Amino acid sequence: MVEEVPLYVIKKDGSRQLFDRNKILNGLLRACNKRRVTRQQLDDIVLKVERNIRNTLAQEVPSVKIGEIILTELRNIDAVAYIRFASVYRQFGDLDSFMEELKSLMGNEKN
Repeated sequence: MVEEVPLYVIKKDGSRQLFDRNKILNGLLRACNKRRVTRQQLDDIVLKVERNIRNTLAQEVPSVKIGEIILTELRNIDAVAYIRFASVYRQFGDLDSFMEELKSLMGNEKN
């Protein structure tokens, strides 16, 4: 049996916390509330995030990297859930930055 090395998340304030896949899942559940996203799709995102960061072989990963992976996955599943997650994760400071994100999302959907 292979034991996994503990993985730490470096938060925006510089603090470190043990990686907790449930925190990711809970954030996804909130973003996908009342959307047509299955629990299996959310579990798959969590698995992809964990696999992606463990494949780097680093023992510490910035929370920003985790958030970007999640956004990439959500963008492909549900635009509303993506915007919900992005609004919390990116903490838009004003309406203009929020609108820029919407425009970017809408531009990518046309392609």
